[in-house]
Amino acid sequence: MRHYEVTFIVDPVLSGDEIKSTAKTYTDMLRNENYNIVHVDEMGLRQLAYPINKRSSGVYYSVEFSGETGSVINKLELALRRDERIMRFLSIKLDKYGVKYNEDKRNGLIGKVEKKSDKKKSDRKNERKPAPKPTPKPAPVATKEEE
Repeated sequence: MRHYEVTFIVDPVLSGDEIKSTAKTYTDMLRNENYNIVHVDEMGLRQLAYPINKRSSGVYYSVEFSGETGSVINKLELALRRDERIMRFLSIKLDKYGVKYNEDKRNGLIGKVEKKSDKKKSDRKNERKPAPKPTPKPAPVATKEEE
């Protein structure tokens, strides 16, 4: 079984229904070619690193799928190139490490960052505070009588 992932950016000026139907078009194409859709990740509207077609943002989708052969890749890429709604795309073949990474990410083992403000108050009570530094005593000042 071979695993693949295609990520594409949809033009953000389209309506919400048109954006979802664009993604559905390609997932249906994969299903019709007897490929198993493992996961569809709608990442949402994001800023682009550089302008594409005078747009500074786009709606990102990532589709992970698996199948016996990679024969659908050429057909899928041709359809993505011809579609004016798609700004950019990238298709890759996943190795065993990529498959494991995506699985762990879906299960929440990767990508969750616990912020300090999110810690529970009970966790804060158990934390050790650093010992205060001792303040040095001021040196005695010599008076005129002692000189």
